[in-house]
Amino acid sequence: MAENIRLEVVTPEKSVVSEDAKIVMAPGELGEFGVLSGHTPFMTSLKLGSVRFEDSSGAERFVFVSGGFAEALPDRVTILADSAERRKDIDIERAKAAMQRAEERLAKEDDGDIDFMRAQAALIRAIQRIRIAETRRI
Repeated sequence: MAENIRLEVVTPEKSVVSEDAKIVMAPGELGEFGVLSGHTPFMTSLKLGSVRFEDSSGAERFVFVSGGFAEALPDRVTILADSAERRKDIDIERAKAAMQRAEERLAKEDDGDIDFMRAQAALIRAIQRIRIAETRRI
């Protein structure tokens, strides 16, 4: 039987996850990676996306992260995220409203006051949050 590893997901404001996991999958800057107990140590930057993990009871869990860093050790994964939310805490109506606002900003092509990079980042963030919130629950 495989051993569990400790998963810690923290932001500058709070601890989002602190529990044992059988496996952790995260959106590394160079691609998604997975960590099991006994993994070779490494550190990587994260991109916006979903951290998926199987908790000690075998249930699949999801956490939205918007960048940061991950450190994998043989017995733990620590994620220092710019921001993070568990799937159950995502307000899907708020995320849909944010997506609509970002789409409206991006549709205003000739408006010199619009920061397109910022609006595009807001749109991508909202889409990812919606995808995670709507992921099939097991």
